Parts: sequence; C-alpha cells; structure tokens
Amino acid sequence: MARKGEAALDLEAEYNNRALCPDHPAVMARWKASAEAARAAHPPVEIAYGAGERERMDLFTAGPDRPVAVFLHGGYWQALDKSWFSGIAPALLAHGVGLAVPSYDLVPQVKLGVILDQIRAALARLEEATGARPVVFGHSAGGHMAAAMLSEGRAASAVAISGVFELAPLIPTSLNRALGLDELEAEALSPSLWPAPEGAVLDCIVGGLESSEFIRQSRDMAETWGQQGAETRFEVPAGLDHFTVLDPLFAADSALIRRIVELAC
Repeated sequence: MARKGEAALDLEAEYNNRALCPDHPAVMARWKASAEAARAAHPPVEIAYGAGERERMDLFTAGPDRPVAVFLHGGYWQALDKSWFSGIAPALLAHGVGLAVPSYDLVPQVKLGVILDQIRAALARLEEATGARPVVFGHSAGGHMAAAMLSEGRAASAVAISGVFELAPLIPTSLNRALGLDELEAEALSPSLWPAPEGAVLDCIVGGLESSEFIRQSRDMAETWGQQGAETRFEVPAGLDHFTVLDPLFAADSALIRRIVELAC
C-alpha cells in the first residue's frame, strides 16, 4: 500500500543511487585502492561461516581479547563483496578495535531471506570465535541488515549508514527485477516493522546530499524505534552523498569512527 504522497515521488530516481551520484566510479575506485593497501599492511584471516563460496569473512584482529566491529557492505544485495571494504580496517585498528567483513550470496541467485540467514550465521560464527556479540555497522543494504540483526539481539548495537529499512518502495523500481520482492515479503523483511529491543542502540546516519527517500527512511527508522524504547540517533552530515557518506570510515579521527569505537568498547 502506498504511503501518503508516495505516488508523487519518482521512486526509480529516489532509489537509483548510481544515477544520482555520477562520481561514484571514482569513489568506488578509492574504496578498492584503500582495500588493497590495507590488506597488504594488515593481512586478514579468512573465516568460513558456511559451506558456500561466498560464505566467508575477513577478520582484521586488533589482538587477543580486543573488540571486533562487523561491517555489512551495500550494493542493493546484488553487488560487491568483502574485498572492497578492507580499507576501513586501519581506522579501527588505530583504536584497538578489530574489523570483520563478511561476503554473502547475491540476488537474484538467492532470495533476500537467504542473505539474512547468511548474516545470522556470520555473526554467530564471530561470536563463537570472540565470545561477545559484536557491534554491527552497515551501508545501504548493509544498514538494513545491521538493523535486522540488532532487532534479533544478534548485535550489541548498530550503526546504519544510508540504510533501507522499509522495502515496499523498492517494488515498483528496476531494482526489484533482481530482488523479486512482493508486498508480503517486503513487509516481512522490513526492519522498520520489526520490534526494537528496549534499550538497544541504533544510529541512523544519512548524507545530506542523498535523495529525499533515503533521508526519510533513516529519519523514520530512528523515530519509530525510538518510540518503542530504543536509544536512537538520526544524523545528516552535510555535503555527503550515498557514496561519500562512507568517507569518514577511512579516517581514524572522524566522529563516525570514534562513535563505532565507543560502541565497541
């Protein structure tokens, strides 16, 4: 069912982030370059959390008994893998916090519900290895999954960057050719409709240059969960789009890295 005013929105334009950000290839090239440099300087340990080829995560450890944060990558559940985001590790390692980055299978080869099951398995495997529930942070589709894991008590806290918490608006867009969502599945897999554990900590961050829908999704998520008793934050850093919103994750002294470290420790 469409929300009030939704019919007036061009949902294809609102959710097509690559079209909205023509400089995204240059930003993604920076991600790849920083990832390669980080892997050379801090070779990760690869941990299997399932039998599938993509059911693997990279662990950049900060040492015995040090906390670990988990980054869930974006790509609308249909692109990218763990190797793109190793460049986040140095900023966290500088504070004594490790980083785990799982890959997962992609749509349309699997359904979105299968991907969520894989993330559950990855977090369970990491908790088994470390003895603690991790802080989870994610971007875009990863923000969706971070909130889902927090709702289920699989994460100690979560930072969702440019998250998609309500899936119904994706149904009429070209993105749904791969996702294959219908109304019932979109409703069932929308964290905005899931219970917010009382006292859970969820930060919703979205770039000031992002589409009105992405800003609305983060604002509504923080408000909805806050009304249920979660501790939520809604932040809109100026001058950042859907891709450059990750820039602070590559700087050890950024407010975003300090926040993740605070939650992890």
